[in-house]
Formats: sequence, C-alpha cells, structure tokens
Amino acid sequence: AETIIPPDAEKTLAYRDIIRVMTYAPEMPGAEVFASQILAESDIRLSIGHTSADYEGAMAAIKLGASRVTHTFNAMTGLHHRDPGVVGAALTGPVYCELIADTFHVHPGVFSLMDRAKGDRLVLITDCTRAGGLQDGEYSLGGQPIFVKGIECRLADGTIAGSVLRLNEAVRNFRDHAGVPMWKAVRAASLNAAESVGAEAYKGSLEQGKDADIVLLDDECRVQATYIRGVCKWKA
Repeated sequence: AETIIPPDAEKTLAYRDIIRVMTYAPEMPGAEVFASQILAESDIRLSIGHTSADYEGAMAAIKLGASRVTHTFNAMTGLHHRDPGVVGAALTGPVYCELIADTFHVHPGVFSLMDRAKGDRLVLITDCTRAGGLQDGEYSLGGQPIFVKGIECRLADGTIAGSVLRLNEAVRNFRDHAGVPMWKAVRAASLNAAESVGAEAYKGSLEQGKDADIVLLDDECRVQATYIRGVCKWKA
C-alpha cells in the first residue's frame, strides 16, 4: 500500500513525447484534475485500471475522457447484476478494452462475449513479463519474485503477476475460443491497437504509406517471418 501514489500530471507531462497510453485509477485523490490536465495538454490516452472504482466512478472517468480499460477483468471491480463495477463500464462504455487472451487471466468462455460487446474496440495484449519465452522457474517483476509454471505467472502468495503470453498465441487463442475469423483476431492485435493510441495513420494494417511492419503466420499462428520497416529481421 505504501507504494500507491496519487496521479501526478506534472510528472507525467514531462514525458508526453514518449508516453502513448497511461493507466490510472479514477478513484484516487486528485484523479479528475489529473485526467483533465493530461487530456488538455497532451495526446496521451488514459486507461482505467488497477482500480477499485465502482461503475459510476468508471463511467464518470469515461465521460471525462478515459478511452481505454487496462487488461479487462483483471485488477478491477467485477461485474455483478446489482453492482456492475468497472467491468460493466468497460463492456458498455465507448472505450477500448484490452484482453489478455492466454486462457488463464480470462476464461476462454468469455472471449466471445468480449467480441460481441466491443467489436473493433477490442485490443489483444500479452501483459508479458521478462520471463516470456523462457523456461519455468523464478524471475522478478517490479522487484518482487515471480514464479512461472506453464502459462501461469504468480507471486509467492499465489497472486497472478503478468504472463508469458506471445501475441501470436493470443491471436490463435482468441480466434479459436471466440469462434471468429482469422482476420478479426489479427485486427484485434494490430489495427484496433493502433487506433486505440492514435497511431493508425502509420501502424496496424498493410496499406501504402504505412510502416511495413509485417509478421507472416501459418494456419496455427506460428511465426514464419518478421519484417520491421520492410526489412526481414527473422525467418523460421
């Protein structure tokens, strides 16, 4: 608890040239003033997350200008029919919703609900830690030890702490469990993400004039080649 601090607009605005999206908890003291200043003085997109806000507080933040929800369902108040929580605001509000599609952070049975509720405002993310791509064992996250076993990353007390998910795996998982076509799963990991941070003019799709950042996948979403600005950086 001692490491939780109120949002600080001046500290954030000092890095407005490199920050594209920032997570904040709208129930924190001074959060409304913080959000108003950030939105007025920068292009930073505000995302609601790591929060104990209620539905009304989340909707007020969205009305003020928050346009995104960080790893939906995780580290926020859940959905109840008499108390919709941040999840209720995320699913019904005009915001982009991140989804960690590893089938562990969020049950795959919810994937189709996310697709239907959010459409082109669904953004697949990994929440990947430094343990990504490495074998099971002990690693660190923010100065705390984390323990990796399969697709699970946990603190010593069992709390979920990040993931080891790869984005191509997220695409495959979402395609298969939500029952959507491949193009839709890919869009959630590319163009939707670019649009959510205002980068769609040069990222997120294969169009003339955009950065030629391309990944080639097989039918099982295994990476066959990766291009950065048109230059092949890796081949299977």
